[in-house]
Amino acid sequence: MIFLFTGLGNDPTKLEAQIIGNRLPAFSADQLKAPGEVKTIITDSDFKGPALINVWATWCPTCKAEHEALNELSNRGVKIYGIDYQDDPVKADKWLHDLGNPYLLTIEDRKGRIGFDFGVYAAPETYFIDADGIVTYRHTGEVSLENWESTLKAYYGKSWAEIQAKGAEK
Repeated sequence: MIFLFTGLGNDPTKLEAQIIGNRLPAFSADQLKAPGEVKTIITDSDFKGPALINVWATWCPTCKAEHEALNELSNRGVKIYGIDYQDDPVKADKWLHDLGNPYLLTIEDRKGRIGFDFGVYAAPETYFIDADGIVTYRHTGEVSLENWESTLKAYYGKSWAEIQAKGAEK
């Protein structure tokens, strides 16, 4: 009982993630698509690094706050995959249509099973994977351009100069 209460008081940004240093958990899920569109099955092998994997939901206010920064990073060439976590896929598709879609692929995780395998504590969480599919870092909370510059870009694993050069061309 004491363990439960102490765990509930922990800062989620300080919690260790068992997934760090390991391959992505195996999964198979529907790709998020508009109602009526044919859904494709996506597996963990479709998520190729170096990349970010962003766990988000339409019910999450912090996810909305970070969305503009994710769009900007995607426009600069950062590869981002999405996991729509415990959400309504119709609302999620509308969200991406209205706010822009920074994701190369987005999967549906309606029941949170994939999030559980990742060790998701709360949305948003962002995982960094390297070219070998190894999870190198977990960021809990909002991704902003400020924390990208100060901390997060070092975990991306791709030449940041190359990404910046691509952004400057636009």
